Amino acid sequence: MTNQVGKRLATIIGHLRGVQKMAQEGRYCIDVIKQIEAVEAALAKTKEVVLAGHLDNCVREAIRGKDEMTLRKVMKELLAVFKAENR
Repeated sequence: MTNQVGKRLATIIGHLRGVQKMAQEGRYCIDVIKQIEAVEAALAKTKEVVLAGHLDNCVREAIRGKDEMTLRKVMKELLAVFKAENR
């Protein structure tokens, strides 16, 4: 995992703790919901960064390689990620 992803996740964790505190304090529900949406957006962006890295490294290697089994495995994994996105 890249340092960039680690930093993003640390930021998200901090933000999520803030949301937890808001909920514990009984803050206005809409404000809590907006913060949850911000966390969701940050997670989605982090997921994009991880996927881009995977495409740039693992998938590129699998396509260039000569091992058909590895290529099929990588393609199957990618399909599973996209199927999960569309649920």
